[in-house]
Amino acid sequence: MITRRKLALMLALPAMLAGSTAATFAEDFPTRPITFVVPFPPGGGIDVILRAMGPRLTERLGKPIVIENRSGGAGVIGAAAVAKATPDGHTLLAAPSLFASNVRLFKSLPFDATKDFEPVSLVLRTPYVLVVNPALPVRSVSELVALAKQKPGELAYASTGPGSSLHLSAELFQSMTGTKMTGVQYRGAPPALADVIAGHIPLMFADTGTALAQVAEGKVRALGVSSLTRVPAAPNIPTLSEAGLPGFDSVGWLLMVAPAGTPKPIVERLSAELKVAAKLPDIHQQMIDLGTIPVDSPPPSELRTFLASEIARWGSIIDKAGVAGSQ
Repeated sequence: MITRRKLALMLALPAMLAGSTAATFAEDFPTRPITFVVPFPPGGGIDVILRAMGPRLTERLGKPIVIENRSGGAGVIGAAAVAKATPDGHTLLAAPSLFASNVRLFKSLPFDATKDFEPVSLVLRTPYVLVVNPALPVRSVSELVALAKQKPGELAYASTGPGSSLHLSAELFQSMTGTKMTGVQYRGAPPALADVIAGHIPLMFADTGTALAQVAEGKVRALGVSSLTRVPAAPNIPTLSEAGLPGFDSVGWLLMVAPAGTPKPIVERLSAELKVAAKLPDIHQQMIDLGTIPVDSPPPSELRTFLASEIARWGSIIDKAGVAGSQ
């Protein structure tokens, strides 16, 4: 005869065994090299930081960290590969903020950004800097806004294409200031910045790490950074929020994510190790030198809320810019 107590134990046994298996697996983790999939070509800021962190993580985890560049499709190709990977913690995606904006930019994606991934660690934020050619007769945000309103549609800004972070930063600027400027697309940020320096186009939101050297040499003039806090590498440049646009916040980020179903103990182990590596003095300084803002990551349980809020925030900007579902 099966008593209620025996029945309860029988029903609870599968869950107990599953929990035991996950805990044991976490203790043995990792069992082979861990791959960080970077959805961009080698040499970018995210790639550089992760390659610097790799050896330090290898020392702590006991297995090599492999950086795999899978570029193409605005980051979709790399993300799709990780979404299909075995959820055992040995494959992670270095997800940029494009990961969130793509949800609205693409009519369809081969994955669900919130359901097919487990957020692991927020490593850094990547602010942008609003720069103008020195010949443009503006030295502040208020002067730029006044000029743009005097000449609606006549001022041009460079960007790296519809839906890019640089483009959306400019769209947010226009939305918050009630101005209208004309976007000019470039195949990449370096040639766009080169044309601002040459005076072929008057202004742009530029990658901070790339633009600061040009600002220091007087080749472009910085009006403000796009983050709510000042950039450690350029503390003398005000935020756009301080410069007259309260609440202006347009920053990229690096969020490490794993395939959905990755055991919680493994996600927490990876999160803890990434936080330790990011706080090492040389890694921390390298992030600052690249113009980024290091982040003391919230726990994985809070990062899902962060990702959802970023998808909604960028989606709203994209809708106002009129580029939603264009790809």
